[in-house]
Amino acid sequence: MRIRFYNARILTLDNSFDIISGELWVNNGKIEYIGDKKKDMPIFDKTINVENNLLMPGFKNAHTHSAMTFLRGYAEDMPLETWLNERVFPSEAKLEEGDCYNLVRLAMLEYIEGGITSCMDMYAFEEETVQAAEDIGMRVVLSDPMNDFSSSISRQEELYKQFNGGSELVSKVLGFHAVYTTSEPLLKELAAIAHKYKAPVYTHCSESESEVQNCIKEHGKTPVEYLNDMGIFDYGGAIYHGVHLTDKDCEILKQKNVSVVTCPSSNLKLASGIASVAKLAEMGINVGIGTDGPASNNALDMFREMYLVSTLQKYLLKDASAMPAESVLKMATVGSARAMGLNDCDCLRKGKCADIIMLDLKQPDMQPENNIVKSIVYSASKKNIKMTMINGNIVYMDGIYYIGESLDNIFAAATQTAERLKGGKVL
Repeated sequence: MRIRFYNARILTLDNSFDIISGELWVNNGKIEYIGDKKKDMPIFDKTINVENNLLMPGFKNAHTHSAMTFLRGYAEDMPLETWLNERVFPSEAKLEEGDCYNLVRLAMLEYIEGGITSCMDMYAFEEETVQAAEDIGMRVVLSDPMNDFSSSISRQEELYKQFNGGSELVSKVLGFHAVYTTSEPLLKELAAIAHKYKAPVYTHCSESESEVQNCIKEHGKTPVEYLNDMGIFDYGGAIYHGVHLTDKDCEILKQKNVSVVTCPSSNLKLASGIASVAKLAEMGINVGIGTDGPASNNALDMFREMYLVSTLQKYLLKDASAMPAESVLKMATVGSARAMGLNDCDCLRKGKCADIIMLDLKQPDMQPENNIVKSIVYSASKKNIKMTMINGNIVYMDGIYYIGESLDNIFAAATQTAERLKGGKVL
């Protein structure tokens, strides 16, 4: 389908924060043209008047556990270890085939409503996440959740081959849950697979102080050092959270081209700490932003994450000029895309994937238009998302979801699943 957007303001984020006026054309899922109106134009299947609102790249949620919607509001006000061992793991043990499909679709509604066009999802039942993504029209990168209690190297390799190259919307990367849930022999096997495919590896890492201290106690090294010495990071990848990193850890991450995906809402809610994002960025380490899952956040809202990334660094450094809005907006789009391996989805440029959002600038929170880019980070919210397009398809516009199924059906299926998993009626 060929779509013409006209009368638009366009923030390409293609090495610039300049906003241009003009048109953007989409053809067969790709951006075909950005610029002034032309005299000779092709025939379009659809024409959209942007009405001087803003087109920009969609947000990329670089770390989440979409299926954990069933735990939203259930596992609350607990430290990380208690949260995992007393609420999360026992409930997850009850998951059955078909559950994750219902739960993931609910999360994906929240993503597209908030301008998130792709997510990096780490969870079991990956085939169901793939089906949900294809049914909703969501772009997803599967990050393997392997640990000592689920999955295996052979299964991960099988899925890695299965989900790469077969779909425009789905890809898969190698990964594992965390150092504290994955034994050394299994990690060494994973390192061998990473070397076999020359592939990056993704994992939770250095999220809490206790995780780091326990790793040092058991192995004499921080989690980053421990994984690096096994060759896990030899082809790059990303760590999720990275709250408690030493200077040596940061040097390793920079040397091995490992991104850090920060999840400020989750880290605050679980009292894990504040990641030194400004330091990482200053060192030249790529930083992306994730929401983490709906059990530990609990919203899947990139606007909230961006605001916290900026303001927490200002507080941490006692410097109101630290972590400016432009840098944070780039992390939520370009930085996250690069962390996820979605280099064709990072900015708006001819030939790039048409993962585009439209922001309504005619809302009170965006007026007056003193600085649109800064207002996106400091004052905008999900209500400003007027349209979400993924791979050239409009999946959300003006409050309507174009996903082929009613919201009531999706809500009912997710609620029924959640009630069974938690052993009673949802309160």
